[in-house]
Amino acid sequence: MDHTSPSGSSATASDPASAGWSSEVTDRAAHFRERPWTAGVIGLGYVGLPLAVTAAQKGLACVGFDVSDAVVERLKGGTSHIGDVTHGELVEALDSGLEVTSDPSRLVDADTIFIAVPSPLGRNRQPDMSYIEAAADTVREVARPGQLITLESTTYPGTTDEIILPAATAKGLELDRDVFVAFSPERVDPGNQRSTGEIPKVVGGVTPASGAVAEAAYRRLVPAVHLVSNARAAEMTKLLENTYRAVNIGLVNELAQLSHELDIDVWEVIDAADTKPFGFQAFYPGPGVGGHCIPLDPQFLAWRAREAKFATRFIDLAEQVNTRMPAYNADRVAELLNRHGRPVWGTRILGVGVAYKPNVADDRESPAWDVLSELAARGGDIGVLDPLIEPERIAAQGYRTVGHSRDEIADHALAVVLTDHDAIDLAELADAVPAVFDTRGAYRKRGIDAPNVTAL
Repeated sequence: MDHTSPSGSSATASDPASAGWSSEVTDRAAHFRERPWTAGVIGLGYVGLPLAVTAAQKGLACVGFDVSDAVVERLKGGTSHIGDVTHGELVEALDSGLEVTSDPSRLVDADTIFIAVPSPLGRNRQPDMSYIEAAADTVREVARPGQLITLESTTYPGTTDEIILPAATAKGLELDRDVFVAFSPERVDPGNQRSTGEIPKVVGGVTPASGAVAEAAYRRLVPAVHLVSNARAAEMTKLLENTYRAVNIGLVNELAQLSHELDIDVWEVIDAADTKPFGFQAFYPGPGVGGHCIPLDPQFLAWRAREAKFATRFIDLAEQVNTRMPAYNADRVAELLNRHGRPVWGTRILGVGVAYKPNVADDRESPAWDVLSELAARGGDIGVLDPLIEPERIAAQGYRTVGHSRDEIADHALAVVLTDHDAIDLAELADAVPAVFDTRGAYRKRGIDAPNVTAL
């Protein structure tokens, strides 16, 4: 089912009155579409804070709730803990009426409640639903007639129906008359210059009526809304987006290993294939997969599939390849050191960039740590150069922090480029150390020709 008009908005739901919805649905959709309303956000992390700031930028009142008093106090003082929200943007949002609080009862004033809490994997790589369940408990206490409740946290298909809907209707509120419930997956891309308010949204209600109301609300926040038939389809959409990336990264990681065995430059091959104007999208090998989504989201789908006694063979194979990449990269480093007459044991090795992606100050789920852990386990003396990651984070992993001075860098036999921040001078790096192993193809991308650089 595709209700999307040429403008990207749902042609059917944009006019609920013509679709034959009840007066409660048409009135609430009209309210969100035409009149001032207050947004509520549960969770002021890398998804929730940009969403709250976007609501303020769009001229809406907003109540942002977080369970951490420390986070709330920092935000009240104008200090953002999220790289994509600047100090100026936060202060402007606060001046425009954004209220940040650790008091959940303030959400009673919100016309919408957007849930943007973590959804990590727990033991045995099963979904940890504790944060979503805690948010549902909050909804259960504050839900009132007229509210739209939307889950944005990445999760398995069925979560909104099974966890959020019962909480929203727990006090006798009737779905599609008193409250409306939907799912809209977050599409935050840390480090990307596009703000939350510039990225189209997929929306699915637990019923078509709830979807119509949610579509009207999101049209006030983003440039385009694609309405799908139900919340499960919207939940699956997010998992497809990131599983697509994980599987293709797994494919190119495997081809990188094969290319090395066949003495073929995989980077040259990818660049050549990328000249085809159809049927191909370039993905690139690296030290593994990292970040908040790619290593985790396919496992929500795999877990749900196991519950349905269905084998997700592509997903499982991609995870096997991707999780093996840190050890493979360590093998390649050892091989390179051997060519220079050195063992890994006792050799000073410099890890360059440990964030999970370029130009972000976030090392959570970064495969760089796994590569360095492999090298440290083999006896390597590891130092880390990363201008965006705090020395305390590096020390917590058990490694030395290395500054930008040539003397500090030159005190290493080999540098491993794990994340290619723009702030790192790669030409100077190659000039300072005997050998460089480039896991990201960064030298090729920047057009730097250095004879002592070996690419993955």
